[in-house]
Amino acid sequence: MTNLDIQPNAGSATLAPRRLGIGRLLPDRRRLAGMILWIAFAFYVIPLSIAEPNFISLSNILSILLLTSVYALIAFGESLVILTAGIDLSVGSIVGLSGVVAALLIDGHSSAGWVLLSVFAGIAAGAAVGLFNGVLVAYVNLPSFVTTLGTLSMALGVAYVISSGRQISIDNNTFLNISGGRIFEIPTPIVIIFCAFAVLWGYLTYSRWGRFVYAVGGNLRAAYVAGLPVRKILLSVYVISGALAGLAGVILSSEVTVGVASNGSGYELVAIAAPVIGGISLAGGRGSLFGTLFGVVLLGTIDNGMTILNVSPFYQHIIRGAIIVVAVSIDILVNKRRLV
Repeated sequence: MTNLDIQPNAGSATLAPRRLGIGRLLPDRRRLAGMILWIAFAFYVIPLSIAEPNFISLSNILSILLLTSVYALIAFGESLVILTAGIDLSVGSIVGLSGVVAALLIDGHSSAGWVLLSVFAGIAAGAAVGLFNGVLVAYVNLPSFVTTLGTLSMALGVAYVISSGRQISIDNNTFLNISGGRIFEIPTPIVIIFCAFAVLWGYLTYSRWGRFVYAVGGNLRAAYVAGLPVRKILLSVYVISGALAGLAGVILSSEVTVGVASNGSGYELVAIAAPVIGGISLAGGRGSLFGTLFGVVLLGTIDNGMTILNVSPFYQHIIRGAIIVVAVSIDILVNKRRLV
């Protein structure tokens, strides 16, 4: 929910005069925040490219995109939830659960039919958790934070139960090609994330459903009054978020060749950070999937650069956490000023 009030009908109230001053000559605060982010990105990439020329090579760029493919899928789904002023903390556990489900089904089978079945089962497992989240948020009116915090633990527990707490090895070459194969010389996971991006961006930009998503996040009360299918919209974004996390879990299990419950541990942090870094407001109703894609690539570039510079993994955690704190702080400050 947001702090915005329903706009009065035309003629029911006198519009307040627009305040003039030096502030009107400055760029929009959200645009200014974006400019600062691009400048900071340039100050990071340019010196690193000079120190290590291979950093901007095509192979390294593909490597960054490949390493962030799982994060990107989760972040795309999380973006939809955040646009409705919600949050989904369960996506990391869904990644682990879907990977375990897929690994269990493919275990001992070599045919392509079983590969397809395991992939769809992994995605379905994620969508089922998303459906559960959506029902509680949209129809029971539970806060999304509390709901998904609970399902984070539940999904992780289910993954441990059905796998008996063990790692399930995967030796089906067709399944392993999901992460290791190529389409027109481009790694399959990169093709998948750009296809997912194109479909979601198209629906958000050009469909009634996309406009309703922004409307629900921008002003929930107004959306109800306008007769929009608010509950169906909320349900749909959580199901899509769960399904994309399920697909990410399938890809990750193919990449690491095992299905294990802890595979997606901590992924929810990156899934939330990437949209916020890219300009999607935690208050809902504002932002674009292009921003999320930029946020994912930015985080992947920073991780890749720190690895090239041999930065200790312990310091990498500190730096990554600091970036998340700064991004959320900027979002809060920008929105607070917009409401004044």
